[in-house]
Amino acid sequence: MPHIRSSADLRNSYNEISTFCHDHAEPVFITKNGRGDLAVMSIETYEQLTSRFELYTLLKKGLDDVAEGRTRPFSEAMAELRSRRGR
Repeated sequence: MPHIRSSADLRNSYNEISTFCHDHAEPVFITKNGRGDLAVMSIETYEQLTSRFELYTLLKKGLDDVAEGRTRPFSEAMAELRSRRGR
């Protein structure tokens, strides 16, 4: 269940909201005039989230390459990696 707080709570209870974000690794949704306005999360949670998006992007590119036939034999790819490592 989402954790929802008002903008006044953010102003008046910042330390409590910060502690919650760090302890639970999930965002707190901040409302302004009764409507959703912000999502607040710890830097660690934000970095994990953006890393996950980067991984999904790379996986999508790989799947697109396979679908378009932009592949090569595994043995060829491994030979290239081995030659790079030997440099």
